[in-house]
Amino acid sequence: MTPRELLAFNREKEIRAVDFRFMDFPGHWKHFTIPVERLTDNVFEDGIGFNASGIRGWQAINESDMLVVPDPDSAYIDPFARERTLTLICNIKDPLTREDYSRDPRNVARKAVHFLRQKRIADVAYFGPEVEFFVFDEVRFDQNQHSAYYYVDSAEGAWNTGREENPNLAHKLKYREGYFPCPPADSFHDLRSEIMLTLQECGLIVESHHHEVATAGQGEIDIRYGELLSTADNVLKYKYIVKNIARKHGKTATFMPKPLFQDCGNGMHIHVSLWKNQENLFAGSRYSGLSEMAEYAIGGLLKHGPALCAITNPTTNSYKRLVPGFDAPVQLAYSSRNRSAAIRIPVYSPNASAKRIEYRVPDAACNPYLGFAGILMAIIDGITNKISPGLPLDKDIYDLGMEELKVVPRLPQDLNEALDALQKDHEFLLQGEVFTEDVIDTWIKFKRESEVEQIRVRPHPYEFALYYDV
Repeated sequence: MTPRELLAFNREKEIRAVDFRFMDFPGHWKHFTIPVERLTDNVFEDGIGFNASGIRGWQAINESDMLVVPDPDSAYIDPFARERTLTLICNIKDPLTREDYSRDPRNVARKAVHFLRQKRIADVAYFGPEVEFFVFDEVRFDQNQHSAYYYVDSAEGAWNTGREENPNLAHKLKYREGYFPCPPADSFHDLRSEIMLTLQECGLIVESHHHEVATAGQGEIDIRYGELLSTADNVLKYKYIVKNIARKHGKTATFMPKPLFQDCGNGMHIHVSLWKNQENLFAGSRYSGLSEMAEYAIGGLLKHGPALCAITNPTTNSYKRLVPGFDAPVQLAYSSRNRSAAIRIPVYSPNASAKRIEYRVPDAACNPYLGFAGILMAIIDGITNKISPGLPLDKDIYDLGMEELKVVPRLPQDLNEALDALQKDHEFLLQGEVFTEDVIDTWIKFKRESEVEQIRVRPHPYEFALYYDV
């Protein structure tokens, strides 16, 4: 849609306000709103100024002025605003140089796609994320000098089978047995259907929705794959809509990777394929119907997997999901059909157009622009340098003995280890100036100071159970 077409659309739909959205460094949408009369042709060229010193990981106060420049192709009508509001996703520019801002995550994603085309590897990178979430009835948490706790509750939770509910109607989902049940056990069917229909109103193509494996309202709504940048935009729309539909019904939704102990967490499995001249470059006659290029792509992901975790699994909580036995990978291996491997090759269809790889490591806390860009850069490095993935591992990795596991590389066990890996291995991200040293350094510094160190210095509630009587 051109700016002129968008302005005509505003008049036709009687839009009254325009909301500008952009992504901060850690991965949260920010916004401000203008009256529709202020949106003119010039705004799409000149942008609108704002204070970037208030955005985490961005500018210092003495160089805070930046510009938001809306992308007219990103437009959609906000389904939750009381006044008819058009939402525009924006890019960030420096007001003096007019250059794209290097720390703008959306800019990093755009550069990754440009680098792929510049290398003449492919025309299009298709990404298809499976984003999981929980819907709870109540969440409380606090941390101060003398106490720390969290409390989550769900009428559907397995722990509430004996609760007095006047009456308790049972049909609570058991731990790790929440996959595909029918109502009344699946008590969130109608809520997910409302989310599905709202997603479609906002331009997303939805393939299905279902209850996920965990108890207590874990769900997944599968959206259609698309080009990298538009799919990253769609992940943000998805999260916004899920959270607001839940809030509308007096509930709360979270994409936190591991909110429940000893049950499955929220992943974001990512399906990837590269295409050129409308041909799927990952389809071939090698293992599981893959091409040689696809095998090299897997090699790049496995080689750089530990470093990628600092971006695709960016929270201290992420590594509580990456443990054996809960549908999440622990070892860096690939396999056909095997969901305990870091990379799975789906075999649902013999059609060459459906051939892809599924990277199962990332979680739903990931900044999709940075995460998708990092994954693509690892794939490009694998293809460019013909990195062999080694032999596939078709066994259940959770059941492997210690001797077998010794030869299979593992994922980092905490965020600090992942940040160490990124510090040592990030040259592949710097190719084509997609990521910059400044972006990498700022990311590592922010994550260490704001998250790793903050968790390290606080007593954990379980430490009282372990150590109070020493």
